[in-house]
Amino acid sequence: MLVAGGGTGGHVFPGIALAQEVVGRHPDNDVVFVGTSRGLEASAVPRAGFPLELVDVRGLKGKGIGAVLAGLVRLPLALAQSWRILRRWSPDVVVGVGGYASGPVVLAARLLGIPTAIQEQNAIPGLTNRILGLVVHAVFTAFPEASRHFPARKVQLLGSPIRRSLLENYMRPEKKADDRLHVLVFGGSQGAHALNMRVVEALPHLADLRERLRVVHQTGARDREAVERGTRACGFTPDVRDFITDMSAAYAASDLVVCRAGATTLAELTVCKRPSILVPFPAAADNHQVANARSLVDAGAAVMIEERDLTGELLAAEIRRLLLDPAARDRMARAAGRLGAPQAASEIGAVLVDLVKRRWGSAAGRDRGPAFRPVRPVPAPPGAAEPPDEEEAPAPGRPGGPA
Repeated sequence: MLVAGGGTGGHVFPGIALAQEVVGRHPDNDVVFVGTSRGLEASAVPRAGFPLELVDVRGLKGKGIGAVLAGLVRLPLALAQSWRILRRWSPDVVVGVGGYASGPVVLAARLLGIPTAIQEQNAIPGLTNRILGLVVHAVFTAFPEASRHFPARKVQLLGSPIRRSLLENYMRPEKKADDRLHVLVFGGSQGAHALNMRVVEALPHLADLRERLRVVHQTGARDREAVERGTRACGFTPDVRDFITDMSAAYAASDLVVCRAGATTLAELTVCKRPSILVPFPAAADNHQVANARSLVDAGAAVMIEERDLTGELLAAEIRRLLLDPAARDRMARAAGRLGAPQAASEIGAVLVDLVKRRWGSAAGRDRGPAFRPVRPVPAPPGAAEPPDEEEAPAPGRPGGPA
């Protein structure tokens, strides 16, 4: 299998989860990724142990005329690079996971007669996937709302694959170490500044609960010290971290989660059956995090507060209401669980095997000849930190970024 695309954690990590499923199905299965040197895949994919090929392609949507022209000029080169990569690896099936890097690769694969599919993790598909949906053989969606953007005959609503480490929470949930109420807060891979600050502003309004309340807060490196000082000033014992290595344990220990509404995060929340307060990232393309969050809210699994409405007082009121109402949290947890798709990677893998059989006549795929050398994934050593899960970081080389 060749996995094409990336850029953000919301695209990269479902692709890695699917790759882990594929190599786990049979000892002779191989996976190679194709992306860009600027996306998160450049670090996350090698860390997961998979080979990564690079193409030179840039995004077009939301760019100035100069950037659009430069991106269009690069497209023929990206198609040629994709063609060479496909010829070299001879994949049995190609899966696009979103992001502009997937466009030329999936298109070239389709022209070469290779079975193709795309994953759409969000409720509102990105531009690249909307275009590719017209030509690929199968479209895998995680939200019912996404289906209307693709030909109905191609759509399979199977959920978004999540990392195996998170499935441990679903299969073997851990018990809390104490009887306090635990709130887990996190933003994107490098934190969410606005959310971080509102949580600090909420704490004085929860002062009467400080003996019963524990807040575990992943802030990202930039805000850690400020949040730790602010938490301590409010009389709370701070548990503030740059990032959380074991998210499975963090979810398992939580009574309530306060977070963004990226597709990967919501897939994890639903598999782990956790009630949540969602604060969508306002700069997400097509405002897709609001659409993602609304899907959980409509199902009764979450509360949404848009960032423009978010204040410390309002956030504290919602945290208080839910923490002091166990029945409401139980209802939300059950609703979240009904949306969870722990089997997503397995079911998508089964469809891909069927595409391979139909095209090549066997689940073993095509014969690549004696010169082909497979590549087996070499995972990170035990105890190594996992890559961050969601995106909300400034672009590489550019300081600052959206709050």
